[in-house]
Amino acid sequence: MRKIEDARDARACVKAAKAAGLSLGTWARGHGVDGRSLHAWSVNLARSSPPSAISKAGLIELVPTAVAQVAVRYVVRVGDVAIEVGDDFLDETLARAVRVLRAC
Repeated sequence: MRKIEDARDARACVKAAKAAGLSLGTWARGHGVDGRSLHAWSVNLARSSPPSAISKAGLIELVPTAVAQVAVRYVVRVGDVAIEVGDDFLDETLARAVRVLRAC
């Protein structure tokens, strides 16, 4: 079994293992490479690689965009009387209207 020589060698082996769809250990055994050496190099390469764009950014502010408003209507039935309201109704107003209807 041969040991990985340097970072270039390690990158080439890791790339070949990924391309073959194999784990590093499986690929290494099939190609006469010391799996422990390849694994150690892959860990070191991952540590020394530049951070991804997400980790560089830190906190990202998400701002909601305008969503098309769909008119929603609700029908409240009290006995044989119905009150129709939209999303913009006030709870107090609806409660007052229901109290009046109950009194009838």
